[in-house]
Amino acid sequence: MGAQRFADLVKEKTGGKVNIKVYYSGQLFAGQQTNEFQLLRSGVADFAIGSTINWSPQVKELNLFNLPFFFPSYKDLDAVEDGQAGKAIFQRLRQLGVEPLAWGENGYRQLTNSKRPVRTPEDLAGLKIRVVGAPIFIDTFRALGANPTSLNFSETLTALQQGVVDGQENPIVGVIIPYKLWELGQRYLTVWNYVIDPLVFAASAQTWRTFPADVQKAIQEAASEAARYQKALARAGMDDGSALKYLNSIGVKVEIADPIAYLRNQGVQVTVLSPLEVGRFRDRVAGVVQRWAREVGSTLVVQAEADKKRVR
Repeated sequence: MGAQRFADLVKEKTGGKVNIKVYYSGQLFAGQQTNEFQLLRSGVADFAIGSTINWSPQVKELNLFNLPFFFPSYKDLDAVEDGQAGKAIFQRLRQLGVEPLAWGENGYRQLTNSKRPVRTPEDLAGLKIRVVGAPIFIDTFRALGANPTSLNFSETLTALQQGVVDGQENPIVGVIIPYKLWELGQRYLTVWNYVIDPLVFAASAQTWRTFPADVQKAIQEAASEAARYQKALARAGMDDGSALKYLNSIGVKVEIADPIAYLRNQGVQVTVLSPLEVGRFRDRVAGVVQRWAREVGSTLVVQAEADKKRVR
């Protein structure tokens, strides 16, 4: 929906000079999610709305968002994206041949499984959990005692259905509800907000350079508007009510205004962790955070910590 809104706004704001055809469900990268960044920087794709997770194997700085329990609130995330760390990441993307336009979002990634409720790290012991193809996710779930398996999402639904894996982690609004994971045996959900999954609205630098300044300005405005809309869709019913309020103000009616209640009505057993319970998981992955903070870059992590501190 965010991608289509972006395409529509670009056409409108450029007076039809720029028309974007949207390819859904990873058609352009043929299910290989971690190839997306390379396709964009090489000019195979002109634009993308890409997950920082999928781009992180090529852009190590994006692992900042993969640090477990580093972003305890949306307020913290927004501060980092709008702050010095966010600016530094956008500059790094430009150096690598991608023009970043705006921050979107997939949402906090929550845990589902078919075996049992997960409230403590001990509950994760031995569970086979599907994770994305970024090494930090393997390290995180091993530290928690689980047995992580890296699969592209195109393979995940079948793996869940066949019991090849016991569980997975993904955002509620963008993945768990639309794909009806409870129908694939995922009857237990843990809300722990362990990792946030931003998106980047971006253009290939090769394509971007072909636009005159007035067209670039129009596309940038379209991206900013579409990203705000898209981010609100991802947060609807999951934040303090701000997302739903904004969507209502622009005439967008959200079908599921309370995602947690909706899941419970589908028979999903939802476990919402308290701050103390989250702390037990955070303690288990402290070594992972320290190790990967060095990989991300100590300067960037310090900037991010300062950005978060400014809004507290």
